[in-house]
Amino acid sequence: MRVLVVLKFLGFLTLVISAWMIVPLIYSAVNGETDAPAFAKSAALGAASGAALLAAGRGADMSKMGMREALMSVSMSWVIASAVGCAPYLLDGAAPTFADAFFEAMSGYTTTGSTILVNLESLPRGLLLWRALTHWLGGMGIIVLTLTVMPLIGVGGFQLYSAEAPGMVHEKITPRLQQTAAILWIIYLMLTAALAALLTAGGMSAYDAVTHAMGTISTGGFSPHGMSVAHFDSAYLDWVLIFFMFISGANFALHFHALRGRSLKSFFEDPEFRFYLALIASISAAVSLSLYRSGVYGTMSSALRFGTFQTVSLVTTTGFVSADYDVWPPFTKALLFVCLFLGGCAGSTSGAIKQARLLAMGRHIGRHLLRTLYPRAVLPFRFGSQVMEGEVMSSCMAFFGLYFLVFAAGGFLITLYEPDFVTAISGAATTLGNVGPGFARLGPTLSFADQACGAKWIYSFLMLCGRLELYTVLALFSGVFWRDGVTLSNGGKR
Repeated sequence: MRVLVVLKFLGFLTLVISAWMIVPLIYSAVNGETDAPAFAKSAALGAASGAALLAAGRGADMSKMGMREALMSVSMSWVIASAVGCAPYLLDGAAPTFADAFFEAMSGYTTTGSTILVNLESLPRGLLLWRALTHWLGGMGIIVLTLTVMPLIGVGGFQLYSAEAPGMVHEKITPRLQQTAAILWIIYLMLTAALAALLTAGGMSAYDAVTHAMGTISTGGFSPHGMSVAHFDSAYLDWVLIFFMFISGANFALHFHALRGRSLKSFFEDPEFRFYLALIASISAAVSLSLYRSGVYGTMSSALRFGTFQTVSLVTTTGFVSADYDVWPPFTKALLFVCLFLGGCAGSTSGAIKQARLLAMGRHIGRHLLRTLYPRAVLPFRFGSQVMEGEVMSSCMAFFGLYFLVFAAGGFLITLYEPDFVTAISGAATTLGNVGPGFARLGPTLSFADQACGAKWIYSFLMLCGRLELYTVLALFSGVFWRDGVTLSNGGKR
């Protein structure tokens, strides 16, 4: 592995992250917030770190980036971004320890939305704006952002994009990767601006509208209010957010095709989107009916509003909260717990397993059931109009097994620090799925602040694994990855 190539890329990335700190710095300086010095120091520290990494990697040829370098660069990108991005929390005093600050930054960049912060309304607004920015930047992907601002990154760009982009497939919607990245960011900006405008029309302040729009389109779920969306208690805002959470959980390539063709045809021709729509509608209906029949809400319209909101929020891994679902009936909570594993579509900002894999597994099971009746039948596996090869299905099954293995291992390790079993397993599920809130002591009205330091590091690792869909991170722990040594320059190895 060419270490200098990795260091050079991480240097560029660190400078990009540090540059974004200017946004909350300006906001805090203009509005007289107390956290402006923290951002000034953090930006300077980040810039110095980026310059040091660039100096260490000077002379590296970015065109030499292969898959090993891409995997290392992508995995370390989130670690470096979190290490740099956590500085404002530490310097301002909002986070008491480095573990807390790193957890908060990792939760932001991975669009998880879990938090260790309490009494959010008492914190400086610049810090909460930075918090929203971290998951807005992480939503589209730190690598995609870097590819947008580094058009000369070289032929290693697609390896980076493939290693970072979530989902089963990585679609380049234009021949040039930098153009693809730029188009995705334009769509991302358009959706954010449109939602912010609608939220403002519904009575939110400009600050609340922008931060909640960032949290929605990124499917991150950070809110500047401790009660999240429940703070506003507005049916209009809930339904607007439901719609935008839903479309943010769809494949962004479909948004591009719809805008280019000025038609919604691309959505309903996509089998994954149809499955996604049907699954959310089914679970929302079941949750809403359960809430109404159990008397939690007196009218079906209220049950439908709150049930649909929480279902869409958890399935898309956004994690906004409009009600304390931890006091809902056991059947309803069981359905919502399942939602922690589902995720949105491939190519979206959502985390968890993804709808494409769920659909593929469902069809695979159906094919095997048919084989019991028709052993000699030829049953090709189709995904839309494409016939998928057995290797794709094998990869899908392997991901399922690995995902639940990591979930079980994470939950088991957390029980070393957390005495409550429901808290431990829901914490593992919500952080690995990049969802945000959990159950019991990690419920929608609580935070991760009281979790042990060791548990917070486990949660941070699970967030990273979930955001990069396991393989990118876990490959670094494989002996095969390191077997050929590390190249320090164009010549020597160690």
